Amino acid sequence: MAVDERARHALHEAAIRALGENEAVTLMQYLPPVGWADVATKSDLEYHRVATKSDVERLSDRLSAAIDRAETRTLRGTIGTLLTGMGIAFAAAHFV
Repeated sequence: MAVDERARHALHEAAIRALGENEAVTLMQYLPPVGWADVATKSDLEYHRVATKSDVERLSDRLSAAIDRAETRTLRGTIGTLLTGMGIAFAAAHFV
């Protein structure tokens, strides 16, 4: 049975009679403002936790691979630059 505003109002009125105004307001604030079908269950939360964890792990793997590729390119460039500089230094020393 779907809960509509009329049913919520009737519940609020009954709660006022049974509990008093302040307590009824407090009770109504703890009830979801929509139908129970729109409220997340523990299994919903667990499903999304697992899915999010899987997404984060895949992203972490992709990021690690990208960092590894960048480190390799940087290392190759640095070694090339060092070898070129050393070659120029040896050539200059040979001619002096």
